[in-house]
Amino acid sequence: MANQNNFCVSIPEDQSNSKECQLSEENFDYTHRGQWLRAAALGANDGLVSVASLMMGVGAVKEDAKTMVISGFAGLVAGACSMAIGEFVSVYTQLDVELAQKKRQNSTVEDEEEKDKEQLPNPMQAAIASALAFTIGAIVPLLAASFIRDHKVRLGVVVAAVSLALVVFGWIGSILGGTPVVKSCFRVLFGGLMAMAITFGLTKLIGTSGL
Repeated sequence: MANQNNFCVSIPEDQSNSKECQLSEENFDYTHRGQWLRAAALGANDGLVSVASLMMGVGAVKEDAKTMVISGFAGLVAGACSMAIGEFVSVYTQLDVELAQKKRQNSTVEDEEEKDKEQLPNPMQAAIASALAFTIGAIVPLLAASFIRDHKVRLGVVVAAVSLALVVFGWIGSILGGTPVVKSCFRVLFGGLMAMAITFGLTKLIGTSGL
């Protein structure tokens, strides 16, 4: 009878692995991704919104598809260079400040120095991530407008493609950063649509008024 009361429950190997994965995800520090994630998210959204807004502004007064595409391409090149240079200078300034602060603290422990080097910002990494992300974002409205001749349809397709891309970028950023998905997607989408609407409206107003 005693043997009948003694029993054990075996845990399948895949269940234990899933528990370990859940624990590792809960303990993961998403702040380590902050530097490159900020540069990439800023670059992608800026490329998408600024180039799309530029093209919408041109489309408000010009119906020629070639004019919209050329203006968008110019915005892509100029914006990618600007983002890369801006990120490099900004992060390099941050690096100089942190290095100067560490020298003032006179830390001499080798282990601490190695950890400090790993945590220092990387200007080149931020510049490359920002430029690439800007280019990826800017390609979306360019491709959306390149193959459509009808002016009104072209504007609508650009808005639709950009809106979809904004939601995707917001979702990717929330997954990588461990933030709420709905809030992140809505914030990015609302800001992008507002930027395009304001640019289109003001450019249309100036174009019709003859200023």
